[in-house]
Amino acid sequence: MDTLLYPLEWVVANIVVIWHQIWTFIGLDPTAGITWALAIVGLVVTIRAALIPLFVKQIKASRAMQLIAPDLKKVQDKYKGKKDQASREAMSRETMELYSKHKTNPFASCLPMLIQAPIFFALFRVLNYNLGGDAGPIGLLSQDLIDQAANATFFGAHLNETFFNSEGMSAKIVSAVLIIAMVATTFLTQHQLTRKNLPASALEGPMAQQQKILMYALPFIFVITGPNFPVGVLIYWTTTNIWTFGQQFYVIRNNPTPGSEAERQHKERLAAKAARKAARRGEDPNAVVIEQAPAIEDESKRSGQRQQPKRKNRGGSKPQALPADDTKDES
Repeated sequence: MDTLLYPLEWVVANIVVIWHQIWTFIGLDPTAGITWALAIVGLVVTIRAALIPLFVKQIKASRAMQLIAPDLKKVQDKYKGKKDQASREAMSRETMELYSKHKTNPFASCLPMLIQAPIFFALFRVLNYNLGGDAGPIGLLSQDLIDQAANATFFGAHLNETFFNSEGMSAKIVSAVLIIAMVATTFLTQHQLTRKNLPASALEGPMAQQQKILMYALPFIFVITGPNFPVGVLIYWTTTNIWTFGQQFYVIRNNPTPGSEAERQHKERLAAKAARKAARRGEDPNAVVIEQAPAIEDESKRSGQRQQPKRKNRGGSKPQALPADDTKDES
């Protein structure tokens, strides 16, 4: 484990030190706990900025998995009770065809979390062992900086203290507050993704039940494990949850899933924006909303029919009159 995580520990330690130097250059006290806490926040910003492309893929994959949930259930019901090899292969083949058709898979939605897990453990080890004095310097994290960070306090709590392994009430209070924040942001992030950005049809079935279980299970897991996390790790996880919530809010607001509550609100904002523009131009705002709202609705409910009667009727009287005149001349 030491050999596998050491490269990540080296990267994590260097990023934290670089951000610590940035905050010190700005004018913060290099020995203050808030400076080291902000250095950990900077670590989150650096990592999450690098993971933005994967986050976008995660949103799309989660959306696609929820949208194809009814089709997956049909495949499962089709082969329910059939345990022969041919049926299992057929069910697997049809399931993979669905994934391929919608360009998704069950693992894509977990990819950012899986990538962050080693970083999480690397930070845990840096705080526990390097700042604790057991492992010594690593990368740019010299012994002087280790002593400085180990003695720094964040609202009276050392960054490497945990709820259970701490002296005095300060670390316990800070840990408890951060655990509550971590649990709350985890729940709100999952709730926003599953309840606001999915159509009603995707909120039923086994996939939806799994998401619902996950929405309540993850916060519960953090309630159990949180007291064992150092204060610095709690700062990291709470900050990354806040980043995830904000990033997810932006994506859902501007690119909602068709048929979801977020899409309905998106349409309302577009209609209201069009009405305001019309009002500034001196036009009737109500007329603009009435004309544009159905257009947005029709766009989201395309059935594949390309027939457009209004376009066919435009300017149609003149071309139709010419063949009639030609016929009279010939007769």
